[in-house]
Amino acid sequence: MKAINNSKTLLIAILSIFVCINSGCSQPEKRVAKYVDLTEAAESSVNAVVYIKTEFTQKNSTWDDFFGGTIWEHFFGSAPSTYPVQAAGSGVIISSDGYIVTNNHVVEDAEKVTITLNDKREYEGEIIGTDPASDLALIKINENRLPFLKFANSDSVRIGEWVLAIGNPMGLNSTVTAGIISAKARQLNTGRNTMSDEVYLQTDAAVNSGNSGGALVNAAGQLVGINTAIASGNGYYTGYSFAIPSNIVQKICHDLEHYGTTQQAYLGVSIMELNATNAKELNLSDVNGIYVAEVSDNGAAAQNGFQEGDVITHIDETPVNSLAEVRGVLKTKSPGDKVKVILVRNKENLTKNVTLLNSKGTTEKVEK
Repeated sequence: MKAINNSKTLLIAILSIFVCINSGCSQPEKRVAKYVDLTEAAESSVNAVVYIKTEFTQKNSTWDDFFGGTIWEHFFGSAPSTYPVQAAGSGVIISSDGYIVTNNHVVEDAEKVTITLNDKREYEGEIIGTDPASDLALIKINENRLPFLKFANSDSVRIGEWVLAIGNPMGLNSTVTAGIISAKARQLNTGRNTMSDEVYLQTDAAVNSGNSGGALVNAAGQLVGINTAIASGNGYYTGYSFAIPSNIVQKICHDLEHYGTTQQAYLGVSIMELNATNAKELNLSDVNGIYVAEVSDNGAAAQNGFQEGDVITHIDETPVNSLAEVRGVLKTKSPGDKVKVILVRNKENLTKNVTLLNSKGTTEKVEK
């Protein structure tokens, strides 16, 4: 009887092994890279990217600029000669009724803006508003039923995700290049060991002169950023470039359209990044979050009981561990918006529901 039971046990074991091998349960799961088809994203996006040509007047020497026409006329009896200068860049149609976003430096000081669509139709563009701090500008052309790009949520973009850069580099219209997201919440060195206040998506998609103001899109053909800068000593692409995140672009375009100027929201704190050294000096258990070095009087933080020494870990569910990440969140907010801030005080987690204020300490909108 015992021998029969042992035989049954052995038979069951053999059958279990056979079933497991055939079903694959004994083998470790293999992650297979999926093929990413970017052709549809390119085809659906290219018609929403435009060529922008600008014209402005340039005096013929720095001498003219220094002395000015009135003094020149007084001594020499004639005004200094001027000549037209043309510049070019790219832009992205963001609504069917003709709103176009581009970089501010593409249209700055322009006396005339000409928009050429991908189907070669030309329009005169009207500058609705500019935000030099973010290097963004909003343009309008009189046309309807235009192809346009929808905004993606740039906070959801993942490092390593495939993206396309679309623009008009070096006079080559409707050029598409591919790459990945290399980093998020990146700040740029502006020289003399200072960092920009703006935050960028970093990509290795090739971007060159003329791409400025063009689109950075994801595999679904949605706008994740506006290409704006390259890190290069010679002005040509050398491996990585930068784009303004779409969440910031969308918010600033809304402000420029409705108010003519950007609505800036403030938390009302001076903050400092943490590292292993200063965290130890401040008796903090870890280096996660942003240290509150000072709380402004009558600011939003002061009104909600923030204290010096608090460590902010999240703003609206977004973890913040750098100054750039904090700025990135606040750039998408307006005075009067409410945010949930999670902070640590004496090793205790606190949640604050904060109404953001403007620079004057109110929630009023500012109009140009």
